[in-house]
Amino acid sequence: MDLRIFTEPQQGATYDTLLTVAKATEDLGFDAFFRSDHYLKMGSVDGLPGPTDAWITLAGLARETKRIRLGTLMTAATFRLPGVLAIQVAQVDQMSGGRVELGLGAGWFEEEHKAYGIPFPKEKFARLEEQLEIVTGLWATGLGETFDFHGTYYDLTDSPALPKPAQSKIPVLIGGHGASRTPRLTARYADEFNMPFGSVEDSERQFGRVRAAAEEAGRKADEITCSNALVVCVGKDDQEVARRAAAIGREVDDLKADGLAGTPSEVVDKIGRYAGIGSERIYLQILDLSDLDHLELISSQVQSQLQ
Repeated sequence: MDLRIFTEPQQGATYDTLLTVAKATEDLGFDAFFRSDHYLKMGSVDGLPGPTDAWITLAGLARETKRIRLGTLMTAATFRLPGVLAIQVAQVDQMSGGRVELGLGAGWFEEEHKAYGIPFPKEKFARLEEQLEIVTGLWATGLGETFDFHGTYYDLTDSPALPKPAQSKIPVLIGGHGASRTPRLTARYADEFNMPFGSVEDSERQFGRVRAAAEEAGRKADEITCSNALVVCVGKDDQEVARRAAAIGREVDDLKADGLAGTPSEVVDKIGRYAGIGSERIYLQILDLSDLDHLELISSQVQSQLQ
C-alpha cells in the first residue's frame, strides 16, 4: 500500500508551508505530495493568507524536491484551457525530472468561480471529456507531427503539440462517485481511479464499475490503479487523537466512520480493509499543515507496518 500526502492549501497555507510539508513528505519516506486545486476556502476557516495556484506551487516543489511524485487531486477543467494545461503540466514534469501526475476533474465549486471571475459552465462533464482527449492527445503526438481537434467546446488546428513531458506518459487520474460516465472516462483515459472520501463498501462498488468499464473498453482491469483519498487523524493514544481532531474542527467518531482515525493500530486495520477490496494507494488528507509530528507518527507507526 502506497501512502501519499494530500493537502488542501485553500484552507490557509503559504508556499513556504507547503514546501516544508513536501520536504517532510520526502524525508519521511512517503510516496508523493499532492494538493487540491481550489481558489476559495471552505467552511469556517479564514483561509489566510489566501490561495496559492496548484501548478505554480508544483513547479516550485519540482525544483526543491528530488524523489517524491507530485500532482493534483483534482485540477479543475474549468480553470484552464486544455492546450495551456498540457503545456503547464509538461513543463513541470520536465522541471521535476519526470515525477508529475495529473488528476483532472470537471470542477464543482461554483462560489470560487464567482469569487475570481472564472466561467462556470453548465456542461462541465462534456468539457472534461474533451479536455482529457486534448491533453493526452497533445502529449502523445510524435515530434514533428501536429495535433488537430475539433469538438463542441474546443478547437485546435495544426498544434505543434509541444513541449513534451519528461515521462513517456504522464499518469492521469480521474475520480468521483459517478456510476456510469466517470468509470467510462476512466477506462478511456486514466491510469488511476481515485475514490474520494468513500466508505469501504462504496469504494468496492465503484472499483467494480471501473474494472467492468475497463474490460468493456478492451483494457485489462488491473491496468488501472484503484486508490482512495481519506482524511487522516492519528494519535499515539485516544487523548492525542482527540486533540488532533479538535485542531481541525472535527469529531473523533465522525473521523473514524468516514476516514482514517485512531491509534496507529486502528488506522492500519482500517487501511487493511481498503486493501482487501483492491485499493493500492491512499491519499492521506492532512488538514493541519503545522503538525509535522503527525506526519512523523504516521511514517513511523503506520507506514512502517504496511511495507
